[in-house]
Amino acid sequence: MLGELIGESTGKVTGNRVLPSEGGAPKIEFSLEGTGRLYGVEETDIGTYSAVMRPDGTLFGGGQSVFMAKDGGMATWTGYGLGRFTASGGVSYRGAGYVLSASGSLARLNSTVAVYEYETDANQNTHARFWEWK
Repeated sequence: MLGELIGESTGKVTGNRVLPSEGGAPKIEFSLEGTGRLYGVEETDIGTYSAVMRPDGTLFGGGQSVFMAKDGGMATWTGYGLGRFTASGGVSYRGAGYVLSASGSLARLNSTVAVYEYETDANQNTHARFWEWK
């Protein structure tokens, strides 16, 4: 069951690069930085995500992020999702993520599976929302 909205983050794509293809499919990696809140805790996040374009034009990808709270709490996250290009020139992803380890004010994330929506626009601005999957 989908639970409460546990967090939201906004930021910017800070870099892109093309990686060696897998089975002929283009693979693109992007790095991001953002700020937001998780369970009410202010955080800064950095991450890297890579996606392979599938024959139907959708994207399958995965990545990792580090969330750092202002009070020293920290969490490492891994997620996977499906994406599509949007008419406005961005990308829209839906997926699920898992926290590998969290400490301090972010320790509550250790027992959380999150589903997410992640959007970029044509100017490389990002917006992510996370819900607890109960």
